[in-house]
Amino acid sequence: MLKRQKFSFSARAAAIVALAAAVAAANGAAEAEGVPVTCTNPFSGASWQIAIDYDLKTVDSNPARIGETEISWRDAKDGWRYTLDRKSGALTVILASATGGNFLFDQCRLPD
Repeated sequence: MLKRQKFSFSARAAAIVALAAAVAAANGAAEAEGVPVTCTNPFSGASWQIAIDYDLKTVDSNPARIGETEISWRDAKDGWRYTLDRKSGALTVILASATGGNFLFDQCRLPD
């Protein structure tokens, strides 16, 4: 029986951040209409933009729940779930998987 190699949390997080950055670049955040918001991974320093359209209630063209305190959405391409705290800019990313999934914590700069 083959043994699964375990990856350290930091290696897994770095791989996920790299994948997220590649997906964001491939999608071209500029193609989505809305308010551009820059988010950063505090560990790696990688940053990317999301586009929040308050009128259409979307984030990067994905349907979103936009409330007074938070914005939440699910990315249709990868299935990841996001929750953005509108006051602090804290972005929580939930990556579901058969092995339990992961949580990522990033920081976004919301316009005043």
